Amino acid sequence: MAMAGTRPTRGATLNAVSSRFALPATEPDGDWLDAREQIDGAAPPLRTSVTVETPRTIINRVGSPDIPFDRSINPYRGCEHGCIYCFARPTHAFLDLSPGLDFESKLFAKPGAAALLRTELAKPGYAARPMALGTNTDPYQPIEAEWRITRQVLEVLSACDHPVTITTKSDRVVRDLDILAPMAAKGLAVVCLSVTSLDPKIAMTVEPRAPAPERRLTAVRRLADAGVPVYVSIAPIIPAITDHELEHLIERAAEAGARGCFFIPVRLPWEVAPLFRAWLDEHFPDRAGKVMSIIQSLRGGRDNDPDFGTRMRGQGPWADLLRTRFQRACRKHGLNSERLQLRNDLFRAPPGPQGELFA
Repeated sequence: MAMAGTRPTRGATLNAVSSRFALPATEPDGDWLDAREQIDGAAPPLRTSVTVETPRTIINRVGSPDIPFDRSINPYRGCEHGCIYCFARPTHAFLDLSPGLDFESKLFAKPGAAALLRTELAKPGYAARPMALGTNTDPYQPIEAEWRITRQVLEVLSACDHPVTITTKSDRVVRDLDILAPMAAKGLAVVCLSVTSLDPKIAMTVEPRAPAPERRLTAVRRLADAGVPVYVSIAPIIPAITDHELEHLIERAAEAGARGCFFIPVRLPWEVAPLFRAWLDEHFPDRAGKVMSIIQSLRGGRDNDPDFGTRMRGQGPWADLLRTRFQRACRKHGLNSERLQLRNDLFRAPPGPQGELFA
C-alpha cells in the first residue's frame, strides 16, 4: 500500500484500494486539493464529498449470534469521524474505494431511507424488534446536521411505536431529544454513547473528527435527565494506549447518569489491520510493537480473530484481566445492575398504499 501522508483532522495515513474482491489495485486520485503544492512538506487538507445512494431496501437483516439485535439501518456509508480502528472501513472496498482516507472523505447518503422504511414496516407479517442505528457507521456523523436522514428515520419509527437502539460517538444525538424522550417514556428507545478515551490528545488522534469526550459525557447527562436510558460503550479498548483509562471511564459514565457500560477490545478485520499498523507507526512509534503484540495475544496470535464468541471479547490472560477490571469497576459504581428490555408490543404498522389513498 502506498502512503498518503498525514492529513489534518483525518485518521488514516493510507489510501490504496484493496484488490480483495478481484478488482484491479489502484491509487485513488483524490480531489483537486491533492494537486496543490504541499506547504512545509505537509499533505493538503482533504475535502469531504457526499454521493446520493438509492438502495431498494433499507433494513439490514443481521444473523450474527454474538450481536444483540437482528436488524439495523445505516443512513450513511463511510464516516467522517475518521476513527482509525473502525471495523466498517472494509465496506468501502466493495465500492472500489479505499478503506483508508476514502472511507473518511467519500461518503454516501441515503435520503430515501425514511420512505423505504415506511414501506418495509407496512409489509404484511412484519414483526417489530429493536431497530439498531449506528452499528456500522455513525448515524450522527457531521453530515447528519444537513441531511437529517437519521432524524427522518426516527420520525417514522416514532410514528409506528417501533423500538430503536442508537449507538453514536456524537453529542448531536441530543438534537433529537424531542423524538427520543417520548419514545423512551414508552419503553421504545435506548442510546449508547461511545467514549474511548478521556484524554483530548489521544481522542483527537484516534477519532479525529468525533466530538470531544467531555461533550459526549455531557450528552449522556442530558439524555439521562430527559429520561432516555443511556449506556456508555468503551469500545474499542486499545492496549497500551487507552486501556489504563478503563476504571476512570466507568466512573465518569456513572457520574453522568449512564445505566451501564460495555467494552470491546480493538478488532482489526481485513484492511483495518494494515491501516492501524501504519497509524501506529505514525503516531505511536515508541510502542507500536508492544500494542500489536498485546492485540495478537488477545486474538489467538493473529491481528484479528473473526470467530463468533471470541471476536467481541478477546481471549487469553490479557482479555481475562480486562474483564475482571471492568466487572469490578461496574460493581463499584452500581452499573449494569439491570437488563433493559425494549417493548415490541406497541408497534402499529404504517398505512400501506391503499391506506394512504383513502386517508
